[in-house]
Amino acid sequence: MVTRCIFVGTSATMLCQFLVSLLFSVAVSEISLGSKLTVSENQLWVSSNGDFALGFFTHSDNVNQYSLGIRFHSGSIPVDKQSVVWVAGAELTVSNQSYFQLMEEGGLVLFDPSNGGVVWTSNTSGKSVASASLQDDGNLVVLDGNKDMVWQSFDTPSDTLLPGQVLSVHKTLRALSGNLVSSHYSLYLNDSGQLQLRWETGVLYWVRGSPSNLSLKASLSSNGSFQLLDDRSEAFWSVFAEDHNDNVKFRFLRLDVDGNLRIYSWDEDSVSWKSVWQAVENQCDVFATCGDQGICSFANSSLSICKCPFGSAMESNSKCLAPYRQQSCSSRAMVEYKHTSLYGIYPPSDTIIITSLDFCQRLCEKDPLCTAVTYLNDGSARCQIKKTRFITGSSDPSLSSISFVKTCTDPFAVLPNKSPTAASPSLPSLLSSKSNQSSRFPIRPVIDAALVSFCLFCMLQIAVGFWVCKRRRATVRKKASPPSHGLISAGLVRWTYGEIKELTGNFKDQLGPHSYKSVLQNNQPAVVKRLESQIEERRFRAMVSMIGSIHHKNLVKVEGYCCESGNRFLVYELLKNGSLEDFMHDPASCKKLSWKNRMLICLDVAKAISYLHTGCRDFVSHGKLKCGNVILDENLEAKVTEFGLQKLDGIETYAEKDVEDFGKMVLYLICGRQEEVCEWSYNKWVSGYGWRVVDKRIEGEVDFEELERGLRIAFWCLQVDERMRPSMGEVVNVLEGTLTVDPPPPPFSDSRNLQEDILAESELV
Repeated sequence: MVTRCIFVGTSATMLCQFLVSLLFSVAVSEISLGSKLTVSENQLWVSSNGDFALGFFTHSDNVNQYSLGIRFHSGSIPVDKQSVVWVAGAELTVSNQSYFQLMEEGGLVLFDPSNGGVVWTSNTSGKSVASASLQDDGNLVVLDGNKDMVWQSFDTPSDTLLPGQVLSVHKTLRALSGNLVSSHYSLYLNDSGQLQLRWETGVLYWVRGSPSNLSLKASLSSNGSFQLLDDRSEAFWSVFAEDHNDNVKFRFLRLDVDGNLRIYSWDEDSVSWKSVWQAVENQCDVFATCGDQGICSFANSSLSICKCPFGSAMESNSKCLAPYRQQSCSSRAMVEYKHTSLYGIYPPSDTIIITSLDFCQRLCEKDPLCTAVTYLNDGSARCQIKKTRFITGSSDPSLSSISFVKTCTDPFAVLPNKSPTAASPSLPSLLSSKSNQSSRFPIRPVIDAALVSFCLFCMLQIAVGFWVCKRRRATVRKKASPPSHGLISAGLVRWTYGEIKELTGNFKDQLGPHSYKSVLQNNQPAVVKRLESQIEERRFRAMVSMIGSIHHKNLVKVEGYCCESGNRFLVYELLKNGSLEDFMHDPASCKKLSWKNRMLICLDVAKAISYLHTGCRDFVSHGKLKCGNVILDENLEAKVTEFGLQKLDGIETYAEKDVEDFGKMVLYLICGRQEEVCEWSYNKWVSGYGWRVVDKRIEGEVDFEELERGLRIAFWCLQVDERMRPSMGEVVNVLEGTLTVDPPPPPFSDSRNLQEDILAESELV
C-alpha cells in the first residue's frame, strides 16, 4: 500500500507526512529474523524511545531513487527537518521495487531487483544471528542468541557521527556529493593519530592531533565536545560547541557538502538545527570550495563568494568555464588577480621557477600549454606555472601572492566549452513551419511516401524477427537434448571414464594443467578438467550437483562430470578466446584489450564473484581466483570458471580471499604487470601520478575517472586488514559508478598489528 499526501499548503503537507509516518511506524525493541521493510509500503523500524527510525527515503533531486537510512524521528522535530544520520552503502540509491530484510541466515540485506539483486549486506550470514535492534542512540545492531553484538551501523558511518559513536583508525566520514569518482571531501583518522580533513587523496586542509599522541578514536559527546581519545580513553585534544553543557536533547557532527565539519544542535526555540561549531572558520580555507575552476573570496564566517577566473557559463555565475583551448584562440590576454593564490588540481603538481614577477607572467603568456601562474611575491621569487584545465584558488587581502589567468579575447558566436546547438530545425518544427508550406516541392506527398515506406520496413523487420526466433528456439531445443547417459538433479550429464577418453581423443589436446579439449555429441566444444580430489563418490556427486546448479551469465557453464574408479572429471563449456592469462601474455591478443574491454572484464568478474557470495542458496567462495580461471568469449566478455572446487578438496575458503585475489586481478589489468605491483602502483597513485601505472600496451584513450575508481577499489580489496576489504557487491557498485569510494590507506600495512604493538607498549610502560 502506498499513501500519498494530497493536502494543499506547507503546514498541511507536513501534518500529513507526520501522520503517515506514525501510521507506518513500528516501535520494536527486537527485529526478528525474516523481518522486512519495503519501499512500496512505507514502513519504518523505530527505536523504543521513538527518537530514531530506519526506513527508505527519497532524494530531493530524484524522487524515483531511494536510499535506506536512519534518521531522527522525534515528534518534536518536524518531518522535513528529521536529518538522516546513517545510510546503507553511503550514497547508494535503489529503485521503488527494493526491500530491506533480516534474512533467516542472519544477514541484513538490501535487495534491488532492477539492479541485479543484493546491493548491500551486513555480511553477518552464518554468524549465529538471532535478531537485530535499532537502539535508542540511533545505532542499528545485529545480535546473536546471547545478545552479543555481531555488527553495528556505528562501525560504518556515512557523513555523520552521533553522540557516543566513535571514528576509529582508518575509518572515514565522507561528505555527500554527486561526483561518481569520489565525494571529494572526507574526515579521516590516520594510523599516526591525526584527524584530517582531506580533499580527494592528498590535499589536507585541516589537521588536528599529534603523532606523538597516538589516538585510537575520535568521539562526539552528548554535552557538545568533540575529542580525540588515547588508548586509555582519555581526551588529549578537544573542541567545544558554543552550547557546551547546555540542556540540548539532540546533537550530531556532520561533514557537510561544502567540506566543512560542523556540530549541530536542535534548537527548540527556532525549531531548527543550529551550527554550534565548525572546524574551518574561513570557508575559503576549505580546498576547492568553489569547485575545480573557481576562486573563493572570503566575506565572513558564514559567507564566501566564488569568482570565475575564466568566465562563467551562466549569468548567475553558478558554473565556471574552463580555460579556453589555446589552439582555437588567436588573441590572448593575461588577467591579473591580486592577493590570490591558484592551485592546479589535475594534475596537482605545478612547475616552479625562480624568477621575477614580469618574467613569470611572460613565461605563461608565451607557453601555449600554460593556463595560469601564481607569483608568491613573498621574497622567495617563486613562480608557479599551471598547465591544467582544472584550477581552484582563494583570494584574501592577507595574501601577498599575485596570479595571472590566460584568457582569449577572440569574439565567440557561442560560449566556449559548450556544445553548439544544431542549426537545423527538427522534423516536427519543419512540418509546422509556414515558410515550408510555400516551398517548390509539396511536403505532404513526400511525408506520406516516407510513412508508407517506414511501415513496410517495420513489417518486414517483424517478420524476419519471428523467423529468427523460431529458428533459435529450434536450435536451442536441439542442443539442449542430452545424450542418453545418467543425469543428476542439476541437469548435468554423467559420463563414464571410457567416454571421457573418447571425448578427448585419449587426452591428446591439452589446454592447460589437467585440462583437455573435447567435442561433445552435439559438436559443442568443451573443456575436460581432471580433478585430483579422491573424495568418496556420494559426496563428490553432491558437491558437483551444487556446483552444477549455479547459473550466471558470467560463470562458465558446467556440462557434466565423471566419477568412476577413482577418476574425477568436470566438463565445462569452451569459450572461443581462452583464458585471460593467455590473452594478456600474447602480444597480438593483448592489443585487442582496450581500456574499455579491461574495465568491462573487471566488472564481469566482480558480478560473478558477487553472485557466488550472495546470490546462491549457499555461500560459495571461489578460493582460487586468477587470470587463468577467467575465460573470454568471442566478444571478449569474461566468465569465471573452476568455482567451488576448493570444497571438493575439503578446503574452507572465505570471501576475503576472493576479494584480495580480485584486487590483484584489477591491478594486473590496469598495469599489465603482476610482480611487486601493489606498493609501486599505490605510491604512484598517492603522489598524484596514477596515470603513469597504466599498461603501455593499451591502445586508444584511457578513461581517467574509471582509472581512479579502479585503483581505489583495488587498493581497498588488497588491504592487509581483512576487515577493511569491501564486499563484492560494493565492488560491483563502485565499478559501475553507482557508489562512491574513499581514498584508501596503504594496503600493505596492517592496522591490527599496529594497534596490538601500541597496546603492548602501553602495558610495558
